Amino acid sequence: MSPARPRTYLVTGAASGIGEATAARLRAQGHTVLGADLAGSDIDADLSTPEGRTRLVARARELSGGRLDAVIASAGLHLFDPRTVRVNYFGAVATLEGLRPLLAAGADPRAVVVSSLTAIHPHDPAIADAALAGDESAATAAAEAAVRRGEGHAVYGSSKNALTRWVRRTAATAAWAGAGIPLNAIAPGTVLTPMTEPMLATPGVREVVDSLIPMPLNGHAAAEQVAPLLDFLTSPENTHVTGQIVFVDGGADATLRGEGAW
Repeated sequence: MSPARPRTYLVTGAASGIGEATAARLRAQGHTVLGADLAGSDIDADLSTPEGRTRLVARARELSGGRLDAVIASAGLHLFDPRTVRVNYFGAVATLEGLRPLLAAGADPRAVVVSSLTAIHPHDPAIADAALAGDESAATAAAEAAVRRGEGHAVYGSSKNALTRWVRRTAATAAWAGAGIPLNAIAPGTVLTPMTEPMLATPGVREVVDSLIPMPLNGHAAAEQVAPLLDFLTSPENTHVTGQIVFVDGGADATLRGEGAW
């Protein structure tokens, strides 16, 4: 069924995984979706670099005519590499901050970023705190140090921890809530995407992943099962949900933290 009023969305990470599934869902409803990814999308941009972030915003402004109704920042990396924090935190924040003026010109503007259940795992404070301070050089150096000491696994969760805290810090400010723009994050558990499927197919790794992200309700999710939540959070119907980290994790957060997180 066609929507009452088609909206214009920008989705990063639109070439695969959650971004691709969400873009497909929105297009099927009759919305206009500008996809962004490294290659093969409406906007080709490398969000690990300042130049790529600038290109994303410039092309989005050009292609949208200067207005967007919603932004879904889904692009992300899961590598034992400093590029992970450059994309997952600095790329995501630059996307949201850079496109906020276009949202302000839109109708019923909404923004969501894809974080992760791993944001609640123990993290590297040097990475997360430097990211939150806006110091990309220091965050990159801290990620490099973690990799050198054999703790490269901490880079991903630390980048998502910082991103989640940024949403909480930012959503209620005048630039967002004060301007009528809800800003939220979702925190998926294990989602079957091209990024995770090779890892889950590795003997022994799946067991480790499942111990870190236990999902008693229906197990691992497909990207198409996450997309409806992003659809709602960026719809006009979402009038009051902002600054929230919405777990779509099959019960992992409740299992790991129980009532103590309430």
